[in-house]
Amino acid sequence: MSNVRVRFAPSPTGLLHIGGLRTALYNYLFAKHHGGTFVLRIEDTDQKRYVEEAEKDIITSLNWAGMPFDEGPGKGGDFGPYRQSERSEYYQKYSAQLIQQDQAYYAFDTTEEIEDMRSRLQKSGNPSPKYDAITRMSMKNSLTLPAEEVKKRLESGEKFVVRLKVPRRETIRFEDDIRGFVSFESQGLDDQVLLKSDGLPTYHLANVVDDHLMGITHVIRGEEWLSSAPKHILLYEYLGWEPPRMAHLPLIMSPKGGKLSKRNADALGIPVNVRDYVKQHYEPEALINFLAFLGWSPGDDREVFTMEELIKEFSLDRIGKGGAIFNHSKLIWYNEHFMRKIPEEKLLPKVREQVEEAGYTGYSDEYLKEFIRLMKERASLVTDFVTYGQYFFEEPKVYDEKTVKKAWKPATPTLVDKFRNDIAELDEESFNAVILKQKLSDIVEDEGIGFGKLMQPVRLAVTGMGFGPDLFETLQLLGKKRVVSRLDKAVQVL
Repeated sequence: MSNVRVRFAPSPTGLLHIGGLRTALYNYLFAKHHGGTFVLRIEDTDQKRYVEEAEKDIITSLNWAGMPFDEGPGKGGDFGPYRQSERSEYYQKYSAQLIQQDQAYYAFDTTEEIEDMRSRLQKSGNPSPKYDAITRMSMKNSLTLPAEEVKKRLESGEKFVVRLKVPRRETIRFEDDIRGFVSFESQGLDDQVLLKSDGLPTYHLANVVDDHLMGITHVIRGEEWLSSAPKHILLYEYLGWEPPRMAHLPLIMSPKGGKLSKRNADALGIPVNVRDYVKQHYEPEALINFLAFLGWSPGDDREVFTMEELIKEFSLDRIGKGGAIFNHSKLIWYNEHFMRKIPEEKLLPKVREQVEEAGYTGYSDEYLKEFIRLMKERASLVTDFVTYGQYFFEEPKVYDEKTVKKAWKPATPTLVDKFRNDIAELDEESFNAVILKQKLSDIVEDEGIGFGKLMQPVRLAVTGMGFGPDLFETLQLLGKKRVVSRLDKAVQVL
């Protein structure tokens, strides 16, 4: 497949949604698989909902995820400008062509007049009235008004919109690269507004014009746009252009059912915007792998890919039609996998930031790297290091109740005190994991008890918890002074 050109075309009405990143990913993988071009186009024609920081957030998110675009705002290309607000002349030109061809028309109806029409038809038994092939003939537009009056209204500056003239009875059919052949009856479509009263285009006109002028060969977008596809097919036909191939991606579903919305995502603790994943220190490779599998499959049981491997394996025919459930625990699994492969020195800046934000300062790189090594297997996110390893920076304020009940028996203080006295005699060089484990083993052997009878109380005394990384390496890192002090306190408190 030669000269493949795809586009990711978000509206800058808010921060980039996780579903938008998946759409961008599938476009990116498809383009790179075929040696093609990945275009970023900003569809900013909805000025009422425009958010100033949104475009920057979109670009930052794509770069963070490892998906730099080939053409787009700030990068240039032969098909710019890449913001729709800067392409008004094209939309004016082609809307005028459609009017001239009698395939679009001027409509002067006010919002109140359209609402009156809908209310009237609802009362007469039409549950969902539309501005369409039937109702248009009772409205105020260039199809019902005399030509002289239309001219006068236009010259006087009266507000109008341009509407697509959808045929009354026609089957619109096209092939979707994921869903196969799809057909719609035109009688179910409204006469879509193409140009708004502010002179800016709607998504539908701008989308078709720009995809054609930018040489887009494949449109890969969310399933929510499938119902708009027949209007786009009509526009391509009316303008005499060959439509691009289309592929409509399955919805991302909530684990509780239904589409994953901001409301139900918040309720489930699922981050919605890409920026949230960046702030929470998710690894970009983890998120990319997770999103790749939200609808696509490699056809075998492999679950972890590099970006290069995803590019090599990706194809549209392995994308399913059904909705893909957002399994947050699977995303966490991916993050654990990728984070644990990162060397301690590379994790150090992120972990130091977390440590210092928690108010713990003055720790050397060597101390923190060893802390990272010990905690890495127990952390799912970078933010977990301090959350679950707080005892590496301050003595425990409370002790886990279940562990106290299970491990702290009447004889325990004597055993802990004996261990405390033995290790207090060690010099700093001898205070290492091997010797500390031997000291505890000696007591266990002398007393004829199980290893856990002493190890668990020691862990509880030093960390306040009943679980954690290797106990003796933990004691070594904390150092003799802190360990002895914590053992003394636990004996007194517990």
